[in-house]
Amino acid sequence: MEITASMVKELRESTGAGMMDCKKALVEAGGDVAAAIDILRTKGLADLAKKAGRATHEGILAAAVSADSTAGALVEVNCETDFVARNGDFKAFVGEIAGQVLDSGPADVASLLALHYLARPEITVEQRVGEAVSKFGENMGVARFERFSLSTDNGVIAVYIHGVGNIGVMVEVSTGSAAAAASPAALGFAKDVAMQIAAAAPISVRREDVAQSVIEHEMSIYKAQAAETGKPEPIQQKIAEGRLDKFFKEFTLLEQQFVKNPDVTVKQQAEAASAQAGATLDVVRFTRMVLGETNPETKPAPACS
Repeated sequence: MEITASMVKELRESTGAGMMDCKKALVEAGGDVAAAIDILRTKGLADLAKKAGRATHEGILAAAVSADSTAGALVEVNCETDFVARNGDFKAFVGEIAGQVLDSGPADVASLLALHYLARPEITVEQRVGEAVSKFGENMGVARFERFSLSTDNGVIAVYIHGVGNIGVMVEVSTGSAAAAASPAALGFAKDVAMQIAAAAPISVRREDVAQSVIEHEMSIYKAQAAETGKPEPIQQKIAEGRLDKFFKEFTLLEQQFVKNPDVTVKQQAEAASAQAGATLDVVRFTRMVLGETNPETKPAPACS
């Protein structure tokens, strides 16, 4: 059977594979497009195996949130080069993976890869990754993900991706009532908080949530610094406590200066937004991901300022 240019074009558009790969697959399949797709999928998985040993220090973070803002997902997918990471098709692919996490709620990466791909249930997520490997010619993989669903009766979940996808944030805000959850004030506040977390990198929502081991470590440093002053021990203690208080104000979300209005704290902004929403808005939890921070050979990207 003659392999026409239109057949090759159709196969390329449906699979994203290269022109020559499509033509070879069609020849091998005797012009059967469905069989050629299977051949390309198989080749994609073979390419994935061949490239599996190559380092993936680039990539992007992507997020998805449900239409009613009651669930969200944040995912990191790595590739080999910045060139691919900035590719629009790669970004769309990572967005698809975030949507899969949001809709399917897998327990871990292995479970995610084993799922049927929602957009094309005849293949698995792992096979879809294999197709992407074949298309872009680089090793890639899902590094990690987080998924939130509301932990309270009423609330909103917001996501934020900074810049080109090097920082991602997801936050849950309780609203006290369904009416407040549906208000522009609640969703606006949640989005502002997500941007705040991306910019200011807090370690917890409030100081009471900071791990005791972190507090003890910081206090030991501040006491050592205070001892260098040569002042009496009671004064040294006050100096150390003052520095610890400054640490809390810098690294706990509610005590940070609100980046969109440094004249108020995030807590004060929450109070103002609560008045607009007609119910108390409270930050329940958040997660902040920096591209590559799970890779020991890659330094985390700096927070925006």
